[in-house]
Amino acid sequence: MMRSAFKGTVLVVEGVSDSRLYGKFIDRENVRIIIAHSKNNVMQSVNLLRDKRKDNAVLGIIDRDMDALLGRKRSPPLFPTDKRDLESTILASPAFDAVMAEYGDNDKVRNFEKRHGPIRDCLVRAASPVGLLMFISYRKGMNLSFKDLDFTFFVNPHALTTDLSKLVAHVYSVSMGQRYQRGAVVDMLMDLIKDFGDSWDVTRGHDAVTVLKLALRTSLGAYNSKGLTDGELGGALRLAYSRGAFESTNLYRATWDWCRENGLKLWS
Repeated sequence: MMRSAFKGTVLVVEGVSDSRLYGKFIDRENVRIIIAHSKNNVMQSVNLLRDKRKDNAVLGIIDRDMDALLGRKRSPPLFPTDKRDLESTILASPAFDAVMAEYGDNDKVRNFEKRHGPIRDCLVRAASPVGLLMFISYRKGMNLSFKDLDFTFFVNPHALTTDLSKLVAHVYSVSMGQRYQRGAVVDMLMDLIKDFGDSWDVTRGHDAVTVLKLALRTSLGAYNSKGLTDGELGGALRLAYSRGAFESTNLYRATWDWCRENGLKLWS
């Protein structure tokens, strides 16, 4: 019904957070955002509108997820995020520094970095094993559960490190019985870490936000971070994500070029 009344560009995104972020930068007069509520729904909606209804003014933005690890490539009108997802893309940008300036204690941050190195590097090192374990689960058909993980079981918020054995044990504790021994899975995880390193390409942004929240609330934060929630921290990161940071991404350039070639409006 919206399409019959609106003749501009339709941008399909996965969730509410995506809509809020990209809504900052769209041409509001000529673009409408539709929330599809999942990656698969975005892909199906875009394909339906273009292939079945011959609607050439629609495109979708999707999280990269494990596509890079699996060698999958997406083509227009589907456009993947630069990093594994929207939040990891934001955390890899200057928005991270702005949020740390707001919620971090300067002395605590300085002392931490003297001992352990840059916080952002430690953050991705602590959070990336969860994403890599998801990859192992997918590749081995293990069907492990990663819903509502309690990161306090395996993350040390004072050093921003993850105990791989405790991570696997915790995930196993909330998953159905497995044919692989936990030690074997830890070995697989260690091998993947050697292969892929500590990268935002394999790190789920939500995991990194949770780890950062724990660190701010326990060891790195100023007075205003003590009651900080994942949602509040994620919102602060989105607010701090600037147009300049967005325009430096491959996602921005690819969508801008594609829309220009097809005579469509998208970004303001």
